[in-house]
Amino acid sequence: MPAGPSELTHAEFLRAYAAGKIKVDVEPVAAARYLSARLLLPFVMLPVLGGGVALALTGWIWTGLAVIAIGVVAPRLIKRSAPHFALTQALQDERIYHELIQSSVLRISKI
Repeated sequence: MPAGPSELTHAEFLRAYAAGKIKVDVEPVAAARYLSARLLLPFVMLPVLGGGVALALTGWIWTGLAVIAIGVVAPRLIKRSAPHFALTQALQDERIYHELIQSSVLRISKI
């Protein structure tokens, strides 16, 4: 039976998680969306890509291409690790725990 957001406080969540009494599911797509919004990835990626293009156009072709590659690959890697990051942050910070519960990133069910 799923536990509702108001059923577990952060302290209860920590105790139950440590004791293995609950199962925590992290929705990967929602976690990636949450992390992207929290880190402002699109606003960081665009200047990095622009800098890479500028480097490539000014003669630093390989450096520019490397910066472009980093600008494309880094956000994907960050989004791929989003579920682990979300769970780790929920265990460490009560405010983030409540944000993740309210945004349906974390789903808690009792074992």
